Amino acid sequence: MINLKKNQSIVRSEEPIAVVGGGEIGPDDLNLALIRVNTVVAADGGAIPLMDSGRMPDAVIGDFDSLSRGYRDRIPAERLFPIREQDSTDFDKTLRSVEAPLVLGVGFLGGRLDHQLAVLSALIRLQDRPCILLGEHEVVFHAPPRIAFDLSPGDVVSLFPFQRVTGRSRGLEWPIDDLVLEPSGRVGTSNRALADVELEVDRPGLLVMVPRNALDQIMQAFLSEQTGRWPARAE
Repeated sequence: MINLKKNQSIVRSEEPIAVVGGGEIGPDDLNLALIRVNTVVAADGGAIPLMDSGRMPDAVIGDFDSLSRGYRDRIPAERLFPIREQDSTDFDKTLRSVEAPLVLGVGFLGGRLDHQLAVLSALIRLQDRPCILLGEHEVVFHAPPRIAFDLSPGDVVSLFPFQRVTGRSRGLEWPIDDLVLEPSGRVGTSNRALADVELEVDRPGLLVMVPRNALDQIMQAFLSEQTGRWPARAE
């Protein structure tokens, strides 16, 4: 079910949704997301590849500086939700304006590095908005307090801290138990799965990257009742 309303939460869904941006989108990216969701939201110019694929977005959120008039005029007015402030990215505007058990983000990785870093920063900051970003080779997500997921032995598991975190792991070739991970110190790139993986972290701030073909396993992990979730932000 989708509930569109022009207030703080623009889109509310009881099922996973997709959010599409205007960045690099691989030939199968949209299909991978759209076959897994019923609701799709465009972050500003993300409406263009969606409409070119034949799918009308259920909502478009952003400052609309990347959405040409020709496309905008084709979208029903009740699906347009402009947020005019310029202090945040369209990904930030969109993610903070949706409520769903899980968001699949397409069109936010690749391209300009500054845009990618801004997206990853928002992923950390909006910690109560579970989101999986689909990249060319991997999927990226912000680690909840606890998560367990299935991987094949040898799959790469990279951990990158945006803040100082500690944690515990099971199923990694190099466990993170008793380690301090931080941006200016030890990071955890190019670890490998030995079997099914479990991660626990003491605070928000850790990005996890696993192979793209593990998308369904990560979705299942986020939707599992056993997966923890960071508390909602104070308004």
